[in-house]
Parts: sequence; C-alpha cells; structure tokens
Amino acid sequence: MLLLISPDGVEEARDCAKAAEHLDIVDVKKPDEGSLGANFPWVIREIRDTVPADKPVSATVGDVPYKPGTVAQAALGAVVSGATYIKVGLYGCTTPDQAVEVMRGVVRAVKDHRPDAFVVASGYADAHRIGCVNPLALPGIALRSGSDAAMLDTAVKDGSGLFDHVPPESCAEFVRRAHDAGLLAALAGSVRAADLGALTRMGTDIVGVRGAVCEGGDRTAGRIRPRLVAAFRAEMDRHAREYAAGVTAAG
Repeated sequence: MLLLISPDGVEEARDCAKAAEHLDIVDVKKPDEGSLGANFPWVIREIRDTVPADKPVSATVGDVPYKPGTVAQAALGAVVSGATYIKVGLYGCTTPDQAVEVMRGVVRAVKDHRPDAFVVASGYADAHRIGCVNPLALPGIALRSGSDAAMLDTAVKDGSGLFDHVPPESCAEFVRRAHDAGLLAALAGSVRAADLGALTRMGTDIVGVRGAVCEGGDRTAGRIRPRLVAAFRAEMDRHAREYAAGVTAAG
C-alpha cells in the first residue's frame, strides 16, 4: 500500500521532503477550495522542485463541474506544471456517462502531453450529500474512460470519515471492482491510523491522508509534521507485516 500525503503548500511540502523515506507520493491540493481543491500551477512547480526527484507529485484538478473542456484544460495545466498523478474530483457529475465524458477528456489531454502520466478518477464516499455519482460506480467510470485508478474521498470535511459513509465491506467491493478492471484502488477521506487494518486487508493500493499527519489531527489549522508521517507509516508497515503473517499461516 502506497502512502500519499497532501501538503497545502510549499512550506508543508518541505516537511514532506524531510519525511520522504516514509511516504510514496506528494499530493498538491488547496484544502480551502474543497476536498480536492486545485492549487496554482506555480505551486505545483515549486513543490516538484522541493521534494526528492524519485517521489512522484500528484495534483488535484479540483472538485470539478460537468464541463469536460474546462476540466481537460485544467488537467493539462497540472501535468505541464510537473505533476505525474492527475486527480479529478467528479463533484458536478450526476451520472456515470457524464463522469466518463469528463474523464475521457482528461485522459486525452494529459496523455497526449505525457503518456506515462497517471490519471485518477475520484469520487466521494458521501456522494449522497452532494448529489454526485454513486461511489461504487467509480471503477467502471475509470475503466470506460481509460483512467489508471479509481479513488474515493469525502466531499464534506466535518469530522466524519470514509467508513462512516461507505462501510468497510463496501470499500472492499470498490477495491475488488477496481482490481477486476485492471485499475489501482485509492482510498482517502479523513482516514485514521485505526482504519489501516481494514484498508490493508481489502487490498487498497494507495491510501491518502492529510489530517492524520497534521498536528492535532486538524487538516485545516494543523500542519503536517515529519514525525507524524513517520508514525503513520510505521502503523502501515505493522499492519502489512501482520496481514502477510496471517496469510502465510493460513496457507
């Protein structure tokens, strides 16, 4: 399971760089513009220059409307600015067909520029609160559009987490559908260390966090701290070892 950390700007990215051995992907977002709020192109460039060259930089394109052309241009801007993982929050798409149309435009815009870039179709565990596509539709949307991964986050940051809206058994179904389609499965949304056992057992490929590695657990007022990143990774590794040992014993 890969660990994706989301700093809110260059200063926090420097803290991520100090903890680079404990994380896998640095994700550029702007939390005050939403769950998957997009940051400025120059911030993406500076963060790309700040973190080690062997760490991929991800960038969110935003909690996007159903405007395929607008979103495709935004996605191209992110990859041109140095991101190699492009995440699109399908906030304004109310049907799978709308979401597929948006993501097809993103995939073409991004991969025409950089074929090895990685496109992530992101939905929301609490989709019922905002009226967007069903969470379990995301793997199919990602497959039909040519995306590389399906992801769930939470749209409303009110202290509730991923499992409060999509229980572990449904998240496991999400992961299974993604894997059956040949996609990676990414899960985020106020994920806590206590969730790591379930996330490991269901085969999650990427876990995304912010609040869990911020001081006080506060994604907005707190700041990412290298020691908290290290502690979170240690818990990930512990669960991975325990799961592997259990599988070996069962076999």
